[in-house]
Amino acid sequence: MAAINRRDLGLLTLRVGTGAVLAAHGAQKLLGWFGGGGIAGTAAAMESMGFTPGRQSAIAAGLGEAGGGALLALGFATPPAPAQGHRPAVSPRMKSAAAAKEATVRTWLPAVHTRT
Repeated sequence: MAAINRRDLGLLTLRVGTGAVLAAHGAQKLLGWFGGGGIAGTAAAMESMGFTPGRQSAIAAGLGEAGGGALLALGFATPPAPAQGHRPAVSPRMKSAAAAKEATVRTWLPAVHTRT
């Protein structure tokens, strides 16, 4: 059996951690877990940012993040998985959605926290 070196262990940890965060963020959009709004809340946010139809945009964003994060964490399709899960890499439409969202809404922080 081959020994695991520190570089491989570090890359595994980074891949699994990043994939888990992306998958959790997608679960917020799709299922409302971890304080997310679910499809209805995400659809309303997409509509308020000017993305119509909001429901389809919410489903696409949630599936991209959850699916890309799961693929990345499991090690399947690792070159395309981060591009699928990371919002700005998905498409120009999602780039502008991410920019609009980050300008007005906090990603993970509760409402009591503010960015400085």
